Amino acid sequence: MRVAMIGSGYVGLVSGACFADFGHVVTCVDKDAGKIDALRNGVMPIYEPGLETLVEKNVRERRLSFTTDSAEALKDADAAFIAVGTPSRRGDGHADLSYVYAAAREIAELTAGPIVVVTKSTVPVGTGDEVERILRETRPDGDYAVVSNPEFLREGAAISDFKRPDRIVVGSDDPRAREVMSELYRPLYLNQPPLLFTTRRTSELIKYAANAFLAVKITFINEIADLCEAVGADVQEVARGIGLDNRIGPKFLHAGPGYGGSCFPKDTTALVKTGQDAGAPLRIVETVVAVNEQRKRAMGRKVIAACGGSVRGKTIAVLGLTFKPNTDDMRDAPSIAVITALQDGGARVVAYDPEGVEQARAMLRDVAYAPDPYACVDGADALVIVTEWDEFRALDLGRVRGLLRQPVVVDLRNIYRPEDMRKRGFAYVGVGRGAA
Repeated sequence: MRVAMIGSGYVGLVSGACFADFGHVVTCVDKDAGKIDALRNGVMPIYEPGLETLVEKNVRERRLSFTTDSAEALKDADAAFIAVGTPSRRGDGHADLSYVYAAAREIAELTAGPIVVVTKSTVPVGTGDEVERILRETRPDGDYAVVSNPEFLREGAAISDFKRPDRIVVGSDDPRAREVMSELYRPLYLNQPPLLFTTRRTSELIKYAANAFLAVKITFINEIADLCEAVGADVQEVARGIGLDNRIGPKFLHAGPGYGGSCFPKDTTALVKTGQDAGAPLRIVETVVAVNEQRKRAMGRKVIAACGGSVRGKTIAVLGLTFKPNTDDMRDAPSIAVITALQDGGARVVAYDPEGVEQARAMLRDVAYAPDPYACVDGADALVIVTEWDEFRALDLGRVRGLLRQPVVVDLRNIYRPEDMRKRGFAYVGVGRGAA
């Protein structure tokens, strides 16, 4: 089948490359000429393990191409995926759908159909109805079927998630649209992932509900971690004890500095706004949003407390800047609030991240960046682990101990054992692991 992918950001690029790898002919379009030129030259705009190789392979085999010309991308397309950004709108927190609606108008202006228009972007309930209205208003004689097909891609594992999904959600009552979507995903049938057909509005809500539930789970275990510190319990043992209950499960029960990234913060906020507008407020999600924001700054105060109550004039080494490992994404990363709190307290911050430094430079001021973990800790008064990159899990702790001016380690991801660290002479502080 022929696919037009409108938007070549994270979701559009990964989805387009994977569809091409299935054997479909995919054209990714983007308004950013610099991005398209880079992609044509094999330079990825994002860091995602395996993506560069996948793109190079499918470009070479002529199943994947890139253009700024929407007409070229849409010509003879069986399906047009809208995979543009839906950031939080300034002022009110609603999802900004201007890019989605602009893409819908462009599709209508350039095609008369028959074509299946698929919203891959994360959009609030009812967006598909508006997309359909725009299409029919712009081109009354057009033959369009509008589908919701939300993505469930984890940054750092996106290709695996696309090719081995837990489920594929397709929101449409149109038989032709369902047939086209079934054919697009047919190569996955060998793995037998559930293909869930729903109404369009149900599909749109599934995406938000899933992200909100995971955000609730993260925030819950973070608050349990605080209680563990107050009463002398270990949050990792608590998480294991409750996670073995198959009604709860072990995933997203890792205490830390709060969630960040491109999805959870904006999606929980957008869902809250949807609930308020519909007269069905989501009190749990509202609280999760507030607690998570407070937690990030509280982790900065945790570091200050570990340094004796003051960091003024001290150098703090920060390992990990991105919101999670295996990505270069700095959006709403906990490191931003932690570093800001340290700087407000008078500290000098030196940081290292394997992939996120260039993005961090645009978001953080007055931070010195080190070329490796050991240069980062050299001469620092404390070490803070904010992101659990694999290369931080097996540091030469003897070397780290010798480089630190003071042997203080604040591990916000609990990647080391407290007893081991203390035997090595560190003043070690984790999250939710006994009395603080």
